Amino acid sequence: MAINLDAIKQKLQAMQQASNGGGGNKANEHMWKPVVGKQQVRIVPYAFDKNNPFQEMYFHYEIGKRTMVSPSSFGRPDPIVEFAEKLKKSGDKDDWKLGKKIEPKFRIYAPVIVRGLEHEGVKFWSFGKQIFTELLSIISDPDYGDITDLMNGRDITVEYTAAEKEGAFPTTTVRVKPNTTPATTDKEIAERIVNGQKDLKELFTELSYEEMTDALQKWLDPNSGSQDGTKPATTPITGATTATKSEDISSAFDSLFNS
Repeated sequence: MAINLDAIKQKLQAMQQASNGGGGNKANEHMWKPVVGKQQVRIVPYAFDKNNPFQEMYFHYEIGKRTMVSPSSFGRPDPIVEFAEKLKKSGDKDDWKLGKKIEPKFRIYAPVIVRGLEHEGVKFWSFGKQIFTELLSIISDPDYGDITDLMNGRDITVEYTAAEKEGAFPTTTVRVKPNTTPATTDKEIAERIVNGQKDLKELFTELSYEEMTDALQKWLDPNSGSQDGTKPATTPITGATTATKSEDISSAFDSLFNS
């Protein structure tokens, strides 16, 4: 089944309009990250969603000591998202800003085969909004179309540049090849592409609603959880205050994000 171009165009439009206005990874072996220099990949159809190879996942990077995948990635309620929504609806400007800060951040995952490493099978390439928007724009261009097509798709050159100085960020650029080519002519590799993919969402550990709630509460009050009145063994986050009232919650967030 070919990629749904209408859905891709609608997603691109929605992202452009928006821009105008955990759990840990259990399987790093199934992920691909570019290294410094140029490399070539081919996005392939996703076996578990043949209409769309681009899968959105949401993560909490600010809550606690580890990254947590948001249950919203799986279509389930997330207590941190619910709390963020309450802050944004409070009518207070600072609360709204704080609510935005604790919202989960999204990453896009696309199944790829890496040129020169095709024998390793399909990997997942993770990237952010900028690259996602660029790829959607290319796919929406009738001169390019479905670059993920197994027979008539196009490879992508990914160039990764390290940060030039302290405090700077690395950059990643993409360039889609002008010529169409088969994803592979090797039957074994073709079999791995079609039948050997992993379900992306099974590669992440989803915490329960109760575990997410507990993580949020401990983040708001690092000294909570003590049974005898003493401080817990873990070191509390500098600047955090005990958030027992709505005004204390705002103060706690403010201290955390400005420390």
